[in-house]
Amino acid sequence: MSRYIYYILILLIGLSGCKMGSNFVKPNYQSPSSYRFDTSTTDTIVNIKWWNLFNDPILDTLIKIALDENKDVLMAAAKIEAARAKVGYNKANIYPSLNISAGVSGGNFTGAKSDKVTKNYNVYPELVWEIDLWGKYRRLTEEARAELLAYEYNMRGIQMSLISSVTTAYFNLLDNKSKLQISKNTLASRDSGLIIIQAKYDYGTIAEIDLNQAQVQRAIAAVSIPIYKRNIANNESELCILLGRNPDSIHTGIKLSDQQFPPEIPSGLPSQLLQRRPDILQAEAEYMAQNARVGAAIAMRFPTISLTGLLGIASNDLSTLTSGGMAWSAGANLLGPIFQFGKNKRQVEIERYNAKVTLLNYENTVIQAFKEVEDALITIETLNEEFTAQQFRFNAAVNAEKLSQHRYDKGVTSYLEVLDSQRQSFDAQLDYSQTRQELLNAYVVLYKALGGGWTSE
Repeated sequence: MSRYIYYILILLIGLSGCKMGSNFVKPNYQSPSSYRFDTSTTDTIVNIKWWNLFNDPILDTLIKIALDENKDVLMAAAKIEAARAKVGYNKANIYPSLNISAGVSGGNFTGAKSDKVTKNYNVYPELVWEIDLWGKYRRLTEEARAELLAYEYNMRGIQMSLISSVTTAYFNLLDNKSKLQISKNTLASRDSGLIIIQAKYDYGTIAEIDLNQAQVQRAIAAVSIPIYKRNIANNESELCILLGRNPDSIHTGIKLSDQQFPPEIPSGLPSQLLQRRPDILQAEAEYMAQNARVGAAIAMRFPTISLTGLLGIASNDLSTLTSGGMAWSAGANLLGPIFQFGKNKRQVEIERYNAKVTLLNYENTVIQAFKEVEDALITIETLNEEFTAQQFRFNAAVNAEKLSQHRYDKGVTSYLEVLDSQRQSFDAQLDYSQTRQELLNAYVVLYKALGGGWTSE
């Protein structure tokens, strides 16, 4: 008899190699051969610490702090550990479980009332094993592994976004500090000019309208100072939150005007984007997990076989519990759905449609990624042109302001020309700073869009 049981066990274990549903197949997305606005002639590797290209030690320090202390990163790390534990939890269902049981019972009822009171004592280990014939638990383990992978890519995406956000906020802070200094310098110049204009008005050499216009120009510069002070405070608070710290002042390093642009535009083949962007890889892992759920749902439509066995000691008297001999029991249960009004069938349909949704989400993520790269490339191209023009405007406006003041001092021109030159110079300096900041941040956006800056293998 035991030989037949042995053969049955071997057969069941062999059948347990089956898994319902189709195995995961990586989506075959046909990417374009090149980017529309990619002007580089060679491919470059962007899996580097690209922020080091700006050569600003303060920026590098801020990024290191953020990666260690940012709350979103810490939460993502905790989710990874939970997902890793879930893999082990699901995997344990594949194997037999061994439990220990001990009990005592007594009474005069054993289906019918009896005049004799009986007692029973028992201690035994119990083995319970649900044979994974159709691969339900293996599919659920596969799902858990895919979810773990998705969480790991999600953390990488959070890290990349965090690095980009810190860098962007840092350049915004530098920009507002630059604009604040421009405003202070302009105000000091307007104060000096207003003293002279006031004296000329007091001596009756100029009209009151010239004095009023000088006062207006001074007020414009004065009004801008609290605006940029407020922007600086907001930038510092934003950076502190990214660092996982309470709002405080932020020490900065290289001034915006001295920040260097990356030596070349980072590039890469579009096909590499599918292997590098963590959001794409996360979407692929989510599709893998959903594919496993389909297999688990199919397995739910088939019968399950559970084996149970116990071997222990039992006695009607506690004093003879250890000398009363061994007691054992073995059995097998088969449980399968018969009439459930299509519930399990509908569950399979639900999971298959969900798989279609995750596949479409993957494809949409890829399309969005290509769009972000194209947008970043054209932004850098056009901002470079804009920055060149702003630089020419800046030099011309500052020089024109000096010449107009010199011409006015010699009595060659009216004060209206001086005021107009001052206004244009102030605007040109602010716009030049703004464009420089936008161009620096455009490189940040491109590195992020290309999936660059992974901090680990």
